Amino acid sequence: MTVLAGLSGVSPLATDMYVPALPDLARSLATDASGAQLSLTGFLAGIILGQLLLGPLSDAVGRRPVLVGGSVLFAVFSVICALAPTVDVLNAARVGQGIAGAAGIVVSRAVVADLFDDRDLPSVYSRLGAITAAAPVLAPLAGGALLLVVSWRWLFAVLALMGVLLALGVWRWIPESHPPHARLAGGAVASLRSLGSVAAQRAVLTPVLAVAFGGAAVFAYIAGTTFVFQDIHHLSPALSSLVYGVNALGNMAGSLAYGRLAARRSPETLLVLSGAGATAGAAALLVVQASVGSTLAFTWLCLWVTISAFGVFFPAVITVAQSRGRAAPGATSALLGGGQFLLGAAVSPVVGLFGTRSPAPMAAVMTACLAAGTLAAIATRRIRVDPERP
Repeated sequence: MTVLAGLSGVSPLATDMYVPALPDLARSLATDASGAQLSLTGFLAGIILGQLLLGPLSDAVGRRPVLVGGSVLFAVFSVICALAPTVDVLNAARVGQGIAGAAGIVVSRAVVADLFDDRDLPSVYSRLGAITAAAPVLAPLAGGALLLVVSWRWLFAVLALMGVLLALGVWRWIPESHPPHARLAGGAVASLRSLGSVAAQRAVLTPVLAVAFGGAAVFAYIAGTTFVFQDIHHLSPALSSLVYGVNALGNMAGSLAYGRLAARRSPETLLVLSGAGATAGAAALLVVQASVGSTLAFTWLCLWVTISAFGVFFPAVITVAQSRGRAAPGATSALLGGGQFLLGAAVSPVVGLFGTRSPAPMAAVMTACLAAGTLAAIATRRIRVDPERP
């Protein structure tokens, strides 16, 4: 479980760990802020592409080759990032690092689906969800602490070491959970075709849509929350980070609570309830802001409710989708991750297009996305799963 947690968490760490170093990185590589930030965009693009490629591939060739290969390549690209002489080399290496790092995200979910039955899936996914939620809080803190004594290049050296350790951990402790007789015939081409066949199953497609819309709401939150608390409510960067961290802790608590709640309610029911709760928090902020104006405390409370409820929503939707997509767990996991990041990347700029002088644009985008996600959750709950269907 520790290795799977590391595989799930290393890419989120690589996303946020070097954010405090962006100004120094830009100066070191003689580029501007947008050039340095492009390395983050490239990494996220790599994660999207990597999940769509490596998830189905693991259904065809097995989990261990993809996990070991992905971890080794993650380490290699991290070394290239650490030694990058120009920003162009860094950005290209970050794309490769994202593709390789995606193996840990997408295949670890498939390994869980291979090793655990439907009764145990909620508790495992709740723990993995909590770890994923912890990364945005811990990564900048860890990066900032390292930057007190080393340059930004050493951050990528640390990530390279993590890649090597994860490769050794998979080799030593993660069994091959997808034996040859269960693999897709036809090799890599057939594995990519499995994406279409899995997406054609309504029982799987509806939770994929739910996580895509829910993930888009979180991306809108990430894109807008700094402006809301610093530019509108005039918090310092330190206090704004504190608000963000408390909300992330709420998300972690929701993820851990899901494991216990699933002992009493079905994942489908928890998915609907958490989606409704998350939507209610964002909608309350929108209504109050549009009518009388929201205070700092009320804005924070509404966002905390939404992000905490999403802590239940995310592991619930992963549980439902992976349990229904057992014929091709890797392809199912790829659709979940690809949909979440693709729609999120598309929605994030929308918040800025409508202005950052009020929390209303962020709240409106979040409310619309979460409402759509909740409708998809309701459809998921209503669809009868045919146990005879592969």
